[in-house]
Amino acid sequence: MTMDVSKHLLVPKHTKLSDAEKEKLLSNYTITIKELPKITQDDAAISSLNAKIGEIIKIERKSKTAGISYYYRVVVEG
Repeated sequence: MTMDVSKHLLVPKHTKLSDAEKEKLLSNYTITIKELPKITQDDAAISSLNAKIGEIIKIERKSKTAGISYYYRVVVEG
């Protein structure tokens, strides 16, 4: 039996951005995809997303003091 790590209480929500969302993100922050932090394609937290290299993952972290904050990672080869 294998466990889906993405369902664990301590793992923040991970979602893939659409192409339109990806372009908007890069445009809003005037950055290139190479400037984003990286996450490997074989990371357990995104295994259920079937993420491909070059896609952007949005990570939603909850905090008692800050509310919700978003982080973005580009998928790279593991």
